[in-house]
Amino acid sequence: MKIRSALTALALTVAPGLAVLSGAGDALAAQDGAQTVTVTKISHATATSMFRQVGITWSSSGNCSDRNNSTCTSFEQLNLATAQGAQTLKGASGCALNITGGTETGHASGTYSHWNGYKLDYGKNTCVTNYVKGTFTYIGLRGDGAPQYQSGAGNIYADEGNHWDVLYYNCGGC
Repeated sequence: MKIRSALTALALTVAPGLAVLSGAGDALAAQDGAQTVTVTKISHATATSMFRQVGITWSSSGNCSDRNNSTCTSFEQLNLATAQGAQTLKGASGCALNITGGTETGHASGTYSHWNGYKLDYGKNTCVTNYVKGTFTYIGLRGDGAPQYQSGAGNIYADEGNHWDVLYYNCGGC
């Protein structure tokens, strides 16, 4: 319990203004090779509050936020670092950001997936595209043919045609 309390305190220090982190299971330890990585999960309400603070919008084809409905855009169980990464992108780029995909079902599976809180989709616009291509390093095509760009922090931006699929390993320098 002491570790969990310390992690929650750290998360609140790193991201001031967060009202409450989700209850049980808000900090999870995952084994990543030889090192243990702690991932803090946040609620949909916490994520939307964080996004509103910096002017990030979100939308869904179903106009809903149910994590178990693929036409919704949900942030339930989003990693804190992923939400902070979105805030970092907004601040660094100055671009309008509209999130079109979060942790809802319907995306590809895997450890570093939407469902597991590591990814967000952003609607494409000229500002975001120019920022990603002009700032980050092109690292080649993903297995499905999507061009990929890597930020200095190691996060991966994949151009999926009508949107950016972003994999956040960390908050991007928050």
